[in-house]
Amino acid sequence: MSATISSNEVNQIVYNLHHDPFQLLGCHLLAHNQESKKWVVRAYLPKAEAAWVLRPTEKQEYPMQSVHHPNFFEAIIEAPELVNYQLKVKEGLFERVIYDPYSFNSVNLTDFDLHLFTEGNHHRIYEKLGAHLTKVEDVHGVYFAVWAPNARNVSVLGDFNNWDGREHQMRKRNNTVWELFIPEVTVGSAYKYEIKNLEGHIYEKTDPYGFQQEIRPKTASLVADLSKYQWNDHEWMEKRRHCDPLKQPISVYEVHIGSWLHGSSQEKTVLLQGEVDPVQVSEWNTEARFLSYYELAHQLIPYVKELGYTHIELLPIAEHPFDGSWGYQVTGYYAPTSRHGTPEDFMYFVEQCHLNGIGVIIDWVPGHFPKDGHGLAFFDGTHLYEHEDPRKGEHKQWGTLVFNYGRNEVRNFLASNVIFWFDKYHIDGIRVDAVASMLYLDYCREEGEWVTNEYGGRENLEAAEFLKQVNSTLFSYFPGALSIAEESTYWPMVSWPAYVGGLGFNLKWNMGWMHDMLDYFSMDPWFRQFHQNNITFSMWYHHSENYMLALSHDEVVHGKSNIIGKMPGDEWQKLANVRCLFTYMFAHPGKKTMFMSMEFGQWSEWNVWSDLEWHLLQYEPHQKLREFFRSLNAVYKQEPALYTMDFEPEGFEWIDCSDNRHSVVSFIRWSKEKSEFVVVVCNFTPQPHSHYRIGVPQAGFYTELFNSDSRQYGGCNMGNLGGKWTEEWSFHNQPYSLDLCLPPLGVLIFKLQSDKQRQMVGSIED
Repeated sequence: MSATISSNEVNQIVYNLHHDPFQLLGCHLLAHNQESKKWVVRAYLPKAEAAWVLRPTEKQEYPMQSVHHPNFFEAIIEAPELVNYQLKVKEGLFERVIYDPYSFNSVNLTDFDLHLFTEGNHHRIYEKLGAHLTKVEDVHGVYFAVWAPNARNVSVLGDFNNWDGREHQMRKRNNTVWELFIPEVTVGSAYKYEIKNLEGHIYEKTDPYGFQQEIRPKTASLVADLSKYQWNDHEWMEKRRHCDPLKQPISVYEVHIGSWLHGSSQEKTVLLQGEVDPVQVSEWNTEARFLSYYELAHQLIPYVKELGYTHIELLPIAEHPFDGSWGYQVTGYYAPTSRHGTPEDFMYFVEQCHLNGIGVIIDWVPGHFPKDGHGLAFFDGTHLYEHEDPRKGEHKQWGTLVFNYGRNEVRNFLASNVIFWFDKYHIDGIRVDAVASMLYLDYCREEGEWVTNEYGGRENLEAAEFLKQVNSTLFSYFPGALSIAEESTYWPMVSWPAYVGGLGFNLKWNMGWMHDMLDYFSMDPWFRQFHQNNITFSMWYHHSENYMLALSHDEVVHGKSNIIGKMPGDEWQKLANVRCLFTYMFAHPGKKTMFMSMEFGQWSEWNVWSDLEWHLLQYEPHQKLREFFRSLNAVYKQEPALYTMDFEPEGFEWIDCSDNRHSVVSFIRWSKEKSEFVVVVCNFTPQPHSHYRIGVPQAGFYTELFNSDSRQYGGCNMGNLGGKWTEEWSFHNQPYSLDLCLPPLGVLIFKLQSDKQRQMVGSIED
């Protein structure tokens, strides 16, 4: 039999030089007449000694002949049609039967998909690129697609082909995307892409759109099916869709799940409840492993729920290579980290949060990515995801690369990634890390190490437009979601909608407030009288943005000490200062975030390699501090005045902010339409004050809702015996006033008792 293909064409396949192997491999019609058709089947089988074509409708085997190369085979077959044929392959002592991947024409990726992707507007491109279980012509397998426009050739490597890049060479579509359907590949199969650049250099890359990765230090992607999980949180999702989060209480417990707790011993579970035998503590043997998502669902969620937080914020849940980090150098943007389990396990964790009334926020990192060889860096042998010019494309201080926000496909990769987490994992919000590093071209760069924008400025206009696109797209699909910016500069309108010129976030971390507070509380109380502005300054600018007050992970590392260690004085004063700080934080306008361990007063800095200092909960002061946070969250959530008007100027009113001699401030928080209000009085020194008078707007009995100095929280229990009646004494430009006792380093919250409440109290007393 004479060959139907030239030696040059065979070499194009053997040496992996052809951009579309379907033109030569697979089944091709040679000739036909009215009676029959003649077909040629070609296959390149690098390890085969012999091969046959099998037809499912016949028992006959058609032997294939080697042509121009010992591993390149072809057979000529006469038949009306030739579909779903199989190849029998002999490799040494073994034989196997396979479907020919080059006999299938997949339609998973359409020309319209490619059009939307190349213009940056395919919001669910993750359903097209990556690895997807599918069925073609009644044959099950996996469709692979990867964006690598500058590659010379791309192959799929995997445990299904012994990581041999010669076996599954992909074809190029529209000069941008490479694709191939591989029959009989199943869930759990490990794979990578072998990418050759124009010089023939080979790069083995993890799938940028891969849904799961191997456990580090392995780096391959895993085929995953995200459609199997049956969600049971429909009620939560529907309620969120009709809810304005800015009018709701938001108290976030920020947690690095890799170091919150290790192991799964029952003793530690008891410890989380604060009831434990001190002798038992010293005998525990910590298991050196991460908790699974299932274990976290049954330990972290009850803990957070008991303390009354409304949300859990997870430091980057996306796959990253280094355990000893916050996880901000992401290598798998579409893959929840496998350290704690499978994608379905993470779905279970999110669902359990929702069933327990807790929202889930994940940290999202679109500002930079690491240089790891298997990641996005130099992906197709060129600077594809990053800028080629290091003055734009590299963060030298962090050793990372910067996304090229001017490239449509890169913006599409990131924007659809946000939609992905909300769509597939039902998360409730994102906290975008290091927004300032994205917005400024000279961020952490010396002169000569950066280039200006087209107008000669330092602003990264492409990054700003990208953030607008992300937030606009997110809220169009998921109303009620949270998009929170960690932005530390004076960039205007960060939390304003994109359609009025803002960046489109609905919350922004108030970094100025955080620095002012920590500076103020770290100084000796005697000096605070000279720094009253630290306390009051935030209200000059607070309503320019929708602010979130955050005491985060950044404040407990790099020699900064934990929160309690920043406070002056003896142990009692340190704890009182902590209670004072957080009560003022929860009374101040804005949503709240605090990092794990602050709730029970951990002394040491965060240590990624160990648990939080749970053993401290055997001591009464730390137990009482945790009780304080439980009560504080409860009061915060039950009083609409503390959250419904966070971002309206009418929701806050100073009573007196000028008493720096005593380091005392007092103010009113109003609810919507001023139907309810609470009065807050803060004494920031260890000196108690008796007969301290403040003005109030209405007459009646003011119940002492919360006292940070209560004995149950470890205070000295100084207060106002449950509340005070007003006196007809005009004060602070208010028609009435209260004569109060202010505890040392204490914050008091009062609420006017309604007529109905007073009648009920009166009837009980009678």
